[in-house]
Amino acid sequence: MRLDNWDLILSDEIEAARARPFEYGRHDCVTWAMSVRAKILGIAQPDWIGRYKTEKGAARVLKRAGYDSLEEAGRGVLGVPLSSPLMAQRGDIVLGEAFGVCIGSDAVFPGETGLRAVSIMDTRMAWRV
Repeated sequence: MRLDNWDLILSDEIEAARARPFEYGRHDCVTWAMSVRAKILGIAQPDWIGRYKTEKGAARVLKRAGYDSLEEAGRGVLGVPLSSPLMAQRGDIVLGEAFGVCIGSDAVFPGETGLRAVSIMDTRMAWRV
């Protein structure tokens, strides 16, 4: 269950990441989306998240955790996805080419120079947070 002030937490997390550049293991799709989820729910995130510094290292850690893809990791950590990403609401986790966070009709993802927005219609999965 989300914390009572989850909407403020989400706003703060988006603002803090708005111009933060992408960095494997510190501010990438997995570390950011799962961190937002953990803060909204008041829970810990899986201990394998962020234990890498490169794309190759991220793939290796994902594989060691038992996942062959981001989709498998999403299902393993987040459970069964919604029947359609169009059902995603603010604060939910989405998966397009990477993990992001729904902010309404768009989702935001860590990018090279900060968060980038993508239409929810361009994502392929979503999980309720």
